[in-house]
Amino acid sequence: MALRLELTHPLRSYTASLELSVGRGEVVALVGPSGAGKTTVLRVIAGLVTPEAGVVTMDDRPWLDTARGLDVPPERRRVGYLFQEYALFPHLDVAKNVAFGANGRGSVTELLDRFGIAHLAHARTTELSGGERQRVALARALARRPDVLLLDEPLSALDAHTKTTVRLELHELLQEIGLPTLLVTHDFEDAAALASRVSVIVDGRILQTGTATDLVAAPADAFVASFTGATLLPGTAVGTRDGLTEIALDAGLTAWTADAGSGRVGLAVYPWEISLSREPPVDSSVNHVKAPIASVVPLGNRVRVRVGPLVAEITAVSMERLGLRVGDVVVASFKATAARLMPL
Repeated sequence: MALRLELTHPLRSYTASLELSVGRGEVVALVGPSGAGKTTVLRVIAGLVTPEAGVVTMDDRPWLDTARGLDVPPERRRVGYLFQEYALFPHLDVAKNVAFGANGRGSVTELLDRFGIAHLAHARTTELSGGERQRVALARALARRPDVLLLDEPLSALDAHTKTTVRLELHELLQEIGLPTLLVTHDFEDAAALASRVSVIVDGRILQTGTATDLVAAPADAFVASFTGATLLPGTAVGTRDGLTEIALDAGLTAWTADAGSGRVGLAVYPWEISLSREPPVDSSVNHVKAPIASVVPLGNRVRVRVGPLVAEITAVSMERLGLRVGDVVVASFKATAARLMPL
């Protein structure tokens, strides 16, 4: 692996303890809630925080080894760091912001051309849009000709409309530059779109690592399931029938799953596994919840619809075809094989 990290470090209410690695040309996302320790990991790699105990190596070159008393200063670590709020200098124009990162190492003009911001060279950063500011910050980070790229919530400062476009641009850029890249985010959708591998971190510990598809298909626990977008329904496994486990949900409903389980459990159901109809469908779905539509949230060509304790995701075309509106009573259905069982 190009980048390897081990650390143990006390934070406000817990001690972070983890290991991770990033291969050459690989994009790894570290995802988790606020306060999980994500930014601390980046700051340790960059040399801005020295952990209680830890090792950081880049291509087997040690940047940090607390046991040996080795701690290479930040300016000698070839790190490109994109800060959460971009941290651009408001008193400098775009070209000078990028030149500050280059520090004589590379061509500012080449970077401005590469990011499509040459026409903004003499503009102040306060005059730029969110997407333009991100491009300037990325150009400045890459101006150092880094060995590794660190991205701290790279899309959080953008509005929803801009975010979709910039996410695609950022994905293409990361594939093009081929640097080992570690990005931290609290948004699983961003991680799934940008990273080849995702690690879920809570309270300074990594709960699960895999592709985004792996995490959705087989979440390791209730938190991972919820974080990756599932609705988590608490209940109690009360028995089995015909190879299915019966769950008495706390919401007063009964559900069935193909997973085995006992005692207190959480039933994880992803929105795209749920179908909506006016009447119970005649198909293999064994779970049906009949309730009024509580809310409708459009997401491009999809719509998220809350029905009782469930959130279904259907196409806008289906929504229109069924003529569904808030307050309409509908049936939300899902198969036993779509209901994943998590211990609580």
